[in-house]
Order: sequence, then structure tokens, then C-alpha cells
Amino acid sequence: MRNRLPGLVSRDGERKVRVMRGLELTLRQTALALVGLLFLFALPDIARLLPAIQLSVLHQGVVFGLAAVGLNLLVRHTQLVSFGHAAFFGTGAYTTALLAAKYNVTEFALLLIASMLLATLMAMAIGYLSLRHTGLYFSLLTLAFGQLLYALVQGQTFFGSSDGLPVRPGPNMRPDIFGLALPPDAYEVLVYYLTVAIVVVSLLVMWRLINSPFGAALDAIGQDRTRAQFIGIPVRRYVWLAFVVSAVYGGMAGALYAMVQQHVRPGPVLYFLRSGDILFMAILGGYQTLFGPLVGGIVLVLLQDMGRDLTNYFDALTGLVLLALVFGFPQGIVGSLKKGGRVRSAASSFKNNPAVVGAWVSSFAESLVTAATQSVQNVKVLVFGVK
Repeated sequence: MRNRLPGLVSRDGERKVRVMRGLELTLRQTALALVGLLFLFALPDIARLLPAIQLSVLHQGVVFGLAAVGLNLLVRHTQLVSFGHAAFFGTGAYTTALLAAKYNVTEFALLLIASMLLATLMAMAIGYLSLRHTGLYFSLLTLAFGQLLYALVQGQTFFGSSDGLPVRPGPNMRPDIFGLALPPDAYEVLVYYLTVAIVVVSLLVMWRLINSPFGAALDAIGQDRTRAQFIGIPVRRYVWLAFVVSAVYGGMAGALYAMVQQHVRPGPVLYFLRSGDILFMAILGGYQTLFGPLVGGIVLVLLQDMGRDLTNYFDALTGLVLLALVFGFPQGIVGSLKKGGRVRSAASSFKNNPAVVGAWVSSFAESLVTAATQSVQNVKVLVFGVK
């Protein structure tokens, strides 16, 4: 039976499924991946059965998750934190909107490719100027470039100023998909499935990238930049390439967002808070994992949407839930579910000794008391100074 079935291989006495060269999943991982794929493809039907869940909201979550996957390449492997990645998301969105509104370009593929190209050019320039610095200065430079772009778009009537631009080209008032002009319902579902297909391919490309010699070099740069330079790695060029690749993901996500929303405004796509959202999605889902940022994108967008339905203080509600997640699951959602993660360790401890719940409650209470005490001390220092 060994290696007779296509894609099925045996390694160290364990059967694995070979997805592509170098990518082999255990049977458990394969089953989880298939469940995740089936869930994504079944979402339109789930949204149809459950009125409380809107497909457009879930679609947005997947799109922002794709942008977070791109940003994660930079954060996880080079240890650089960009505060301005909304610039590339917005570049992709506005390229699509401009081509559709000003030049009546209707083809989905053309809009997507043009958006990715312009985001790439933008990233090449911003990366060249920003990556001369590291740490906080790099983060502030990316923030500054992002805000410059936001102010430029906000102030120019060519970009529609604060009202933005519609994405409704052609007589059908929406982009054509492979030459087909579709009615609204069919368009919404088909664009969603195209987004899922693009996300799957993008994840495979990202996996291949981070498991290549280039990915290993980025890890070395993230661990010790000086040592990486001493062993011959062209540090600045490699980090610049990683920056550009991460921006391509952002531009692609922005183009998909524009075609889903069919209207683009500067606030939701270019403002610096959007950069914070994308960064937080990566951390929330688990920035040490490949799938975590995608999950973080879906969860954060759902939380924000549900919060708006529940209370006017939805930002506070979202913040509280996120605080609980961060304090309870510092490895992120997916990171906590991995082998050795907090959730699986807790489940194993509970299975061996259910009485451990009492110890968890006690530990949680002690953590709260310690945090409160520290907060009081910090306030004293701020008000009265150090004595």
C-alpha cells in the first residue's frame, strides 16, 4: 500500500497526505483542513439558513484575514511591525474603484491584477524608504506614509474625497466575472467562492514561501539581524522583498473588498485604525501560525458586526472580548489549539484531574489582583512621580 495511492505517503511509520512538494499533512491535519474548506464553501448556505449571519460580513472577514496573512509574513518572520499596511489595502481598493468609476473597466480579473500591480509599486517605494530603519522608527514611518496617502485621497475630488467612489461599472452596475454579467445574488455568491479559491491558493503560496530557503533567511534576520548579515544574507534586500510580498496580499484583499462592497471610502480602507485592525487580526488568530491571521480576520469582523447590533458601545464590547482573548489565549485562537497550546494543555489537565478547575479559578483571581495592584502603582507613579 505504501505510496501506491496518489498523494498518500508514509513517513517514520506515519501515513501522511502529500498536498504539494514539501507539504505533507498527517491524517488529522488533512481532516481538519477539509473541514475548514467545507465550512468556507458552505458559508453561503449557512448564511441563507441563519438570518442573523450575513454573507457579506463573513466575506469581509475572509478578505481582511487575507490581508492579515500578508502582514504576518513581516511580523512573524522579520519581527517588524508595520502600522501602515492599510496603505496597500486602500491602494488595492482605490485602484479597483478608479478603474471602474473613471475608466469603466468591468472585468474582475483585470481589476484584481491592476490593483495588485499598483500595490506592489507602492510597496516597493514605501519599503525602500522605510526599511532604512528598524523597530519603532520603521513602524512610525509606515504609519506616516499610510496617513499621507489617506490625507491625499481624502482631500482630492478625483478620488471622491470623503464620499469615496462607487464600484459599479458597465450597464450591469457590477464587475463582469470572466465576461459574464451576473444578477446581484449570483454575483455575491460567485465573488465569495472566487475569494475562497484565491485565499486557498494564497495560503499555499505563503506556506511554500516561508518553508523555502528565503523563509529560513527571514527567520534568521528576525532572530538576529547583525548575525544574519555576517553569514552573508542580504538583509535589507530580503526584508524589502518580504515587505513587497506582504503588500501584494494587502492589495489583493483591498481589490476584493472593493468588489464586495461596490463602494470605497477613505476611512474604512486607508485610515490608520484599519492598519491596527489588520495587525490585531494576525495577533488574535495567532501570528505564529499560517491560518491564524485568517481566523482572526473572520472573528474580529464578526465581533464588530455583532457588537453594533447589541449596543452603541460596540467598540468597548469588542475591546472587552478581545482583552479576555488576549489574556486567556496569548498564543491566539489557532495557536492555542495547536499541540502544546493552552487550550489543548488545559483539556488534557482537565481530563486527568477535573479538580484542576479550582486551581484555574484561584490562579485567575490572583492574576486579576496582581494586575489591579500594578495598575494602582502605575497611576501613583504617573500622578505623584517616583519617590
